[in-house]
Amino acid sequence: MDDGLEILQHRAAVQDVLHRYARACDARDWALFDDVFTGDVTVDYGGEYRLAGRDKVVGMIRSMLGGCGPTQHLLGNFDIAVHGDQACSACYVRAVHAGRGDESEVYYEVWAEYRDALRLTDAGWRIFERNMVVHKEVGSRAILRPA
Repeated sequence: MDDGLEILQHRAAVQDVLHRYARACDARDWALFDDVFTGDVTVDYGGEYRLAGRDKVVGMIRSMLGGCGPTQHLLGNFDIAVHGDQACSACYVRAVHAGRGDESEVYYEVWAEYRDALRLTDAGWRIFERNMVVHKEVGSRAILRPA
């Protein structure tokens, strides 16, 4: 296979992992995160949200989105570099979160960048390190809560 074509295929596969993350969040498909993160993933979402291990990371995401209303995580401006069985990626995220019930008109929105390191596993590309750089937040984080 042509090296250029192979790199393009790997870049597309990495982008698929990033999209899978957004879908898992918005669909509350907690099991889908197995196809996003390695078991030993480390994340830094800022502040107190520095965690190690997929179960802890998914638990943290679940504690914020499980009781939240609808969400939409939009990703764009992908920058992906593949080096053998490892890749680095950066992409913008704009995530909108709505409240539920009496708070259905309350929103929290964040504009940020995901900076990830990925490795090619037997099951495909997986994120093993994620850093989130927040550029702007509006609304109320109070709507982020467990089910």
